[in-house]
Amino acid sequence: MATAIITIKLMMDSPETDIKAVEEKAKEVLKANEGEFYKAEVEEVAFGLKALNLVFTCNEKLGSDMFEEKLKDIEGVSSSQCTDFRRTIG
Repeated sequence: MATAIITIKLMMDSPETDIKAVEEKAKEVLKANEGEFYKAEVEEVAFGLKALNLVFTCNEKLGSDMFEEKLKDIEGVSSSQCTDFRRTIG
């Protein structure tokens, strides 16, 4: 099986959500489920609301659905969506 590079966008509940705390919890979720964190980028959405784009790698057989489900259960996250899924070569 190949390695997948996945980007998942986490939408915050409110502008007051501590995005750094969400990022740290997301790193824990990834590590506990065989994902390897690469980077996180904050995206301004509207009216002070922000999204966190998580980029990580994992075995492609794990897919993105399980990660989406587990990440949206983090306190302060209203939704999660896979925005990019790529297979690595080599």
